[in-house]
This record gives sequence, C-alpha cells and structure tokens, in this order.
Amino acid sequence: MDRALKQSRRKAAPRPTSEHLVERIRETLLFFGGEAHRRDVIANVARDIGVDVKNIPEDLENAMIVSFEETWRDEARRATYGFHLRFGEGSHRWGLKLATAH
Repeated sequence: MDRALKQSRRKAAPRPTSEHLVERIRETLLFFGGEAHRRDVIANVARDIGVDVKNIPEDLENAMIVSFEETWRDEARRATYGFHLRFGEGSHRWGLKLATAH
C-alpha cells in the first residue's frame, strides 16, 4: 500500500478508568482546599489529563460525575476517599470530609 495514500491518524488518548478518575477528583478537591463546585473539579481534572477545558467531551464529564456519585453512595468507598456533599444529594458542591486533629 502506498504510504502517501495513508492518512496519519492521531491516537485518541485513553480514557481514565473510574478508579483513576476518583483519585484525580480527590486530588483536585485537596488542591482546592477540600471543597469546590463540580464544574471546577471537572475542568481541573480535564486539564490534568490533557483535555481542552473549553471543549470537555460530554462522555468524560459524565464519567467524572458518575465516578463521584458512585463513590459517594458506597459507604465503604465514601469512607476511603472522604467524599462529601455539604448540601446533600443532588448538590453540585463536591467536598471531602477532612479528618480534624483534636
């Protein structure tokens, strides 16, 4: 096959796994001091993994939201990662319950 006829294709960056997204979300929340609006968390994670924050793919955004919500709903995982919704279910204000020293 003639190489001139082949089009160069850019490989799509592999999508992070759900567990990887949860770790990234936690790191971002720590970076923001333990709490932030989910749009800011999503934009920061997207930037960190090399996605144009002006055009975040809907599937990536949804994957981050689902990853957070699934972790928050699972008691054991919620305790492990410390995810917290200050204003309850449906809140877009994501946070971490940080251990406080007495």
